Amino acid sequence: MPAKPRWVVLPPPEPELVREYAAAFGLAPVVVALALQRGYRDREQLEQFFYPRLKDLSDPHSLPGVETAVRRILEAVDRQEDVVLYGDYDVDGVSSLTVLHAVLSAYGLNPRPFLPTRLEEGYGLSVKGIENCIEDVPPGLLIAADCGTNSREEARMLREMGVDLIILDHHEPSPEGVAECVALVNPKLGEDFHYLCTAGVAFKVAHALLRARPVSGFDLKDYLDIVALGTIADIVPLEKENRLFARRGLAQLERTIHPGLVALKSVAGVTTPIRTHDVGFKLGPRLNASGRLDTALASLELLLCQDTGTARILAESLDRQNRERQELELATREDAERLIENLKPSQRSHGIVVGSRGWHPGVVGIVASRISKQYHRPTFIIGIDESGLGKGSGRSIPGVSLVEALDSCRELIVAGGGHEMAAGVSVREENLEAFRGAFLEHVASHADADSLVP
Repeated sequence: MPAKPRWVVLPPPEPELVREYAAAFGLAPVVVALALQRGYRDREQLEQFFYPRLKDLSDPHSLPGVETAVRRILEAVDRQEDVVLYGDYDVDGVSSLTVLHAVLSAYGLNPRPFLPTRLEEGYGLSVKGIENCIEDVPPGLLIAADCGTNSREEARMLREMGVDLIILDHHEPSPEGVAECVALVNPKLGEDFHYLCTAGVAFKVAHALLRARPVSGFDLKDYLDIVALGTIADIVPLEKENRLFARRGLAQLERTIHPGLVALKSVAGVTTPIRTHDVGFKLGPRLNASGRLDTALASLELLLCQDTGTARILAESLDRQNRERQELELATREDAERLIENLKPSQRSHGIVVGSRGWHPGVVGIVASRISKQYHRPTFIIGIDESGLGKGSGRSIPGVSLVEALDSCRELIVAGGGHEMAAGVSVREENLEAFRGAFLEHVASHADADSLVP
């Protein structure tokens, strides 16, 4: 049976404190009380929460790897090198490439963006993807965004080709080690910026570049709306600098200078004031639609587009693809729920793993998210292709790390990784049952009993 919600009521804060801060910030007491309950305890924290300012952004060089990345990028600028921008096909990946493309173009480079297709190259920095993006002449520099942290083989391949590699990513590093490259900028490798997605990482790298070498006429603030798209759509915690990116970015989105976003807002029916809900449920799904079904190139072209007519055509195309995605998602979810109901109770006691042929790999992540919330269980939904290879997405619940669970199942899967709460997996059809058993066993032995209670 689907899980039933259990409300947890936090203890109320001191009434005197609520009144003091409500008067100081000119806010309703209930709003201040909610912020205090969520851990914002002093005046400075509350001010940064309620009124985040760009001047509160930390020094971009405090993010490990940024200084080395900036030095190598500026070398590419000075030498006018060929640079490839290799991204992921979701909103975070496309947003990251948009920011990087804009700042590198401002320096006079002509970067070549490349987005892998879900069905041909698959997720991440892959051998097939490298072969397809490099074509005949290897670039001097390849910047991988929203992927690459654990791509050790691919990094070695690029070194042998004489291509320098910079990785901007936010996925969990593997216990087996990370890719060797010129610079790896990943907040998960440090302590202070673990909440950032790659759009935020790209912004900080761009910020560091412009501090080192300003460009007349280029204002990075014009791209805060792009950063907000990636930050909100990737469902990272809206805390600290992420909250600043979201708040300032949404305000920028209302007056955006980007024709693509003007057109996308129009087809999605988004009007002022723009909220996180508009990004999460209207703009984000449309930008994700092309990458889910085929290639995210149309989404990238839309964000980079400078022509209003072309932008309108691209936005309408994404809108149609989103409707197609919704139909595929509904059919897959109905199939998955039938399979779940047919499982024995012991086969879904601590987690859910189901797979089937014919499920489009572009919608399994959305289905996994919905089923995980419905049953309050860590969930993997896996689409199996004609060769018997299953590619799936997992979504978890607080207290259960999918990264740790996948690490415990390495002998049964082809590949897997991601975040604690969201991950991808590749598994052979003949190993699906064994993978389910190992996954449930790991959850049963590592999750607290309270974690499985909604």
